[in-house]
Amino acid sequence: MTTHFYGIPNCDTVKKARKWLEANGVAFTFHDYKKEGANADKLTEWVEKKGWEVLLNKRGTTFRKLDDSDKANIDAAKAVTLMTQNPSMIKRPVVELDGDLLVGFKEDEWSAAFS
Repeated sequence: MTTHFYGIPNCDTVKKARKWLEANGVAFTFHDYKKEGANADKLTEWVEKKGWEVLLNKRGTTFRKLDDSDKANIDAAKAVTLMTQNPSMIKRPVVELDGDLLVGFKEDEWSAAFS
């Protein structure tokens, strides 16, 4: 079982999720959006699995600072473009686990997925 963990290291939710993984003995590879960027093909795959509404973080500062024209008429393709250009807009963390995808950190959801 390979676990791929995507996020930004200084994000509080990512820190909590990393601690949870380590405390539960889960080995993972970490993809740092700030250093490695976000891959449009990967984001498209995720959007197909979970929907752009789940992945695009509209509550964050980065999204709120966008021009109104950028916030308008969002569809899957536009969401992928926004997230590729601004990885901070991707809800964090995202974890790929044996074909499944976890978005955000909810301890009960993670416990079920990793059991």
